[in-house]
Amino acid sequence: MVHIPMFAANPRTVLASVWSRRLVAAERAAAPHGATAHESFDRFLEDVDAVSFAVPPDVQAELGVVAAGAGKALLLEKPLALDLVAAETLADAVDAAGVPTLLFLTWRYRQDVRALLDSVSSARAIGGRGHFLTGGFLDGVFATPWRLDRGPLFDLGPHVIDLLDAALGTVVGIRAHGDPRRWVGLQLDHETGAVSDASLTGISPVGSPRAGVEVHTSDGVYDVDTGEFDPSVLTTVSDEFVESATGTGTHPLDVTRGLHLQRLITRAATDLEWA
Repeated sequence: MVHIPMFAANPRTVLASVWSRRLVAAERAAAPHGATAHESFDRFLEDVDAVSFAVPPDVQAELGVVAAGAGKALLLEKPLALDLVAAETLADAVDAAGVPTLLFLTWRYRQDVRALLDSVSSARAIGGRGHFLTGGFLDGVFATPWRLDRGPLFDLGPHVIDLLDAALGTVVGIRAHGDPRRWVGLQLDHETGAVSDASLTGISPVGSPRAGVEVHTSDGVYDVDTGEFDPSVLTTVSDEFVESATGTGTHPLDVTRGLHLQRLITRAATDLEWA
């Protein structure tokens, strides 16, 4: 689990409570940090000022609506939901409640990624490519039922699509091909006129993940390797969540960003042959 130790370690936050549908699981996670365990989500909400979700997307979409209605700031995982209607319902609930949100797109909190985006911001975009190739779905903590069912487009796709979108301009067209649970290829059209492509898989025996993007501009070629996890991301995420939850205005990586990505992966999914 990433979320619990992330907030337990940050001096600006207090890990007050942990919720799970199985009380024993909540107790096991909460005990090392002196937090309270709950199997009632309503009781859990009474104990906290903000909620960090580390649950399957369909559960997040359902409970996120409840938490937003209770006035809690939300740290949301990607994708927001497993279908577009649920994602839109969550976004509407956030808007109605006016609560702060932050989307846990790990690549976007890396300093090397932010440096790349700064470098390409004033250049004319030509095109690019991205990839996220891993064996994480073969076994281990990422081989979860929803990931195995929805495949790399829903779990890995948001990272790559988001970064290509940020670097090359808003994605206005997307097409997909391949096997939705094995290897997915994407072709992206950007509002700037640039085009890009991406490759996604969760079942390649590559050892360490291979991931990143390459951006071609009028000023040169820029790339970033995101295959190795950068632990400093956890401090950045938790700090920026605190600032979002206690400050004014919105973070660019909020529920609206998540809904944009949800619409794109939903559109791409219609091109794939689902067994």
